Amino acid sequence: MAKRVAIVGTGQTFHKSHRPDVNGQELINEAVVRAIQDADLKMKDIDAIVIGNMDHFEGINYVDCWSVDGSGGTMKPIIKLTTGGTTGCTVAIGGYHLVGSGMFDRVLVIGWEKNSESDTTGAITTAFDPIWDRLVFAGAISGLAAEAQAYMARYGASDRDGARVSVRDRKHAMNNPHAQLRKEVSLEEVLASPMLADPIHLLDVCPRTDGACAVIMASEDVAEKICSKPDWIWGTAARHSYSYLGDADYGRLTSMREGSQELWKKAGIKEPRKELDVIELYQPYSFGGLIWIEDMGLVGPGEAPQYIWDGNTDMGGELPINPSGGVISCNPIGATGLIRCAEAAMQVMGKAEGRQVPDVNLAFSSGFGGCWWTDMILHGKKKPA
Repeated sequence: MAKRVAIVGTGQTFHKSHRPDVNGQELINEAVVRAIQDADLKMKDIDAIVIGNMDHFEGINYVDCWSVDGSGGTMKPIIKLTTGGTTGCTVAIGGYHLVGSGMFDRVLVIGWEKNSESDTTGAITTAFDPIWDRLVFAGAISGLAAEAQAYMARYGASDRDGARVSVRDRKHAMNNPHAQLRKEVSLEEVLASPMLADPIHLLDVCPRTDGACAVIMASEDVAEKICSKPDWIWGTAARHSYSYLGDADYGRLTSMREGSQELWKKAGIKEPRKELDVIELYQPYSFGGLIWIEDMGLVGPGEAPQYIWDGNTDMGGELPINPSGGVISCNPIGATGLIRCAEAAMQVMGKAEGRQVPDVNLAFSSGFGGCWWTDMILHGKKKPA
């Protein structure tokens, strides 16, 4: 990168299942105003905008055009990015490159979704190949269940292990005023909730959410003038696992492993479990919280359940995961990955309030989407080398 890049402001809505009180641009504007205020800037200070959502989920195209009154994009350069569930993290990576390349000094990054106004499953189905995949695709939950079943068969894990992850994240969400679902659940309640696709229960998965998130990225030339404790971006990575459903080995999809190994190499991370202080993982279902921390190299194959049960990923544990409550507690799809980025940035900047992890120097955030597309960002208190 030509220039180092930092996050200097974040903002998000108070996420809910339905926001009939606002339209799309008003929802976007709530997050934008909060990010601008957090950075103590004005809209005229913003050089460019990157915005993303899933057009199919609202049934309206060209959001970058019609949302300018909400985004503040009138007479400014705007780029629209859409990559499914990874959209929120993708727009963050896009903003990072716009600033790091030297093109702009201050870029506003926006992710949003009004899932209440769409048929999400129907829209997701159209993303798959019409000849080979669409007729056998049973919704996002089917692929996640296949991954969970393969993991259980390989390592002897149980649905109780997955449920423990859900219990953790829902407890963490109690400290996050922006989370949609703020209610503790017991292990028994998770396991007694309706079965969606064995072994996944209703309380193992994320909700549908209306919400938006915005972050402001700045070049090293101006970042410390804007913010006394910016969140420096140490690196990014992205991987895509497969093109067709039949191509996938659900027993061990490799996108998280390959992407995280690239990220550790870029940043000189040798022992991520010891060097990271907090993780905001795009984890739309509970078993992802087991499988993907193994893929990241935090623990060995099959070791995640015991690591979770020992409380290591709880608040106050060795490596807290999803202090915000994660995706299981809030999922405005186009914004979800950006919320992970914003929450990690808030941890580094010391602005996470009731969900703050003490003394955060390094944080990790990720996005996740169809075909196990995984992207990720490493955040740091110090400038990267």
